[in-house]
Amino acid sequence: MTPFKSVAVIGAGAWGTALAAVAARAGRDVTLYARNAAHVAEMVSSRENPRLPGIRLDANLEISNDIARAARADIALIATPAQHLRGAVSTLAPHLARNTPVVACAKGIERGTHKFMTEVIAEAAPAARPAILSGPSFADDVARGLPTAVTLAAQDEKLASALVRALGSSTFRPYHSTDIRGVEIGGAAKNVLAIAAGIAVGRRLGASAQAALTTRGFSELARLGLACGARTETLVGLSGLGDLILTCSSPQSRNFSLGMALGHGEPPPQQKLAEGAFTAPVLIELAASRNIDMPVSQSVAAILSGAMTIDAAIDSLLTRPFKAEG
Repeated sequence: MTPFKSVAVIGAGAWGTALAAVAARAGRDVTLYARNAAHVAEMVSSRENPRLPGIRLDANLEISNDIARAARADIALIATPAQHLRGAVSTLAPHLARNTPVVACAKGIERGTHKFMTEVIAEAAPAARPAILSGPSFADDVARGLPTAVTLAAQDEKLASALVRALGSSTFRPYHSTDIRGVEIGGAAKNVLAIAAGIAVGRRLGASAQAALTTRGFSELARLGLACGARTETLVGLSGLGDLILTCSSPQSRNFSLGMALGHGEPPPQQKLAEGAFTAPVLIELAASRNIDMPVSQSVAAILSGAMTIDAAIDSLLTRPFKAEG
């Protein structure tokens, strides 16, 4: 397979900027695309993104609001939030060369359609080759070159391997996989479960409760993943258990922080809501369609919708019938 020499990152938030730094560090020609011209001008002038302060943008990194120019890259990384991915890919699609790899870098399930991220790409850009990047990482760590390992999945193993080689470096280590659904379910479900863990911390329920929520949550994630055809090794790997552990224990996680705020009795923010808040109701609907029991995730969805108080959710979880581990 021809080596990929250039990368476009669509979405100049913190995560998109971090991925642009990753691609530049790997020796690729990089274009960071932002829709807002003023945002582009500010980054070009300062060589810094205010959404990721303290990170100097490589001098060779091009910053542009010209989507056609960005689309000429060999690889497109879509770093918009999950609920905006369809719009971003639809805008990009008319300018893409056929068979260009388009990699979703968001973790979620589309509201309304229940589509996973690679399914959205396949619909919005039929001539593209969909892939998904997921795993335990925070934008600031990645941008600063701190050691990070993630998973990159595509249907074709040769493509997945080539993408890994194009983006990998001494500090950013992607592992390739063909288990697209396992990577997508792990990334989406862990955001919901991180909210539950944050609630436990915010309510000061103790480390034992946080550990129980994390492990029982992983059991839910694994049940749904296996029912949807995911492989066990993916679910216990970086994009499943690894990502869950990270986001269920770190205030850097927006989902965990949202849970902490709810646990403290604060209302959820109206702007920039964490991905898990959008994913929760869709995840529950998907689980119900597969007849999969996900009580922790269901409690999170009920709390977020206002259908259940936190105290009622805790009582409901603690009074469930005793059962065997699994």
